[in-house]
Amino acid sequence: MTLDNILEEIQNAQSILILTHESPDGDAIGSSLAMNLALKELGKNPDVIIREFPRTFEFLPGSKDAKKDSDIENYDLIITLDCTDLKRLVGNEYAEKAKKIINIDHHGSNAMYGDINFVNPVAPACCEILVGMLEYFNIPIDINIGSCILAGIITDTGGFKYSSVTAETFEFTAELLRKGVNVSEIYSKVLETRTKSSFELLKRSMNRLELLEDGKVAFTYITKKDAEEVNAEPGDQEGIVENGRSIEGVKISVLLKQREDENYYKVSMRSNGNINVSDICYVFGGGGHPKAAGALVQGTVEEVKEKILKEIRKVL
Repeated sequence: MTLDNILEEIQNAQSILILTHESPDGDAIGSSLAMNLALKELGKNPDVIIREFPRTFEFLPGSKDAKKDSDIENYDLIITLDCTDLKRLVGNEYAEKAKKIINIDHHGSNAMYGDINFVNPVAPACCEILVGMLEYFNIPIDINIGSCILAGIITDTGGFKYSSVTAETFEFTAELLRKGVNVSEIYSKVLETRTKSSFELLKRSMNRLELLEDGKVAFTYITKKDAEEVNAEPGDQEGIVENGRSIEGVKISVLLKQREDENYYKVSMRSNGNINVSDICYVFGGGGHPKAAGALVQGTVEEVKEKILKEIRKVL
């Protein structure tokens, strides 16, 4: 069984590295930190590389273990979490030299790049996959591990509001409450608290927001200059795309975020109803979930906008 194989690889490994995707969100952060704490319960001393650690998640247990690089070049085992492919993996230079890769994810577009792939596209969050995994390994989910896992679940379910939420999601949350995890505090810190820089970016994006295609598409963007002027930190652009989706009549919300290489924009898409934005992003080499996906597209704001709209029109 795959879980037995995963446990065997973990037990045999002398050196383990935990990695996740670029621009990590709550599920990426939460699953990485939870895995780190869980491996310590098994007597391991893993490394965790998260080069852009959003201040929003610094309250989570084990956050100080995350680092930008490692002195070890060749790991026995790398565990990747919430990452669809090696292109998006931060620290893939370590993955290239590792003896084994275990890929744990919940995206339907996962490229199955691991030596062992444990992918469940039905799970609402990668963190929820860890719940069953840790229970199978007989690792107790205490307040610390539970807080990390819940942060990821809350993030990727939009605070339990997405259709991907299952009865098991609420049952696990109730169990964490009984163990003393402060669900309301985690919810508030993860979803309801913005840095001042994030608020300034939100204002700029909302001032630029356009309703296109008869009000079915909400479109806006953030430039590299915007981020510099408000002293933006990692994670400050998270959640901004959700605001367009909340407008009556909008089927797809689109946010462009200019990269350090100014010729590229990170495209974030969210959908209402039955439109699969993962399919749209796949055209540009990206992917994600049916209602939440992203891609990297080359061009100016107007060029990228037109490329994206051309594909969106096909599904409206």
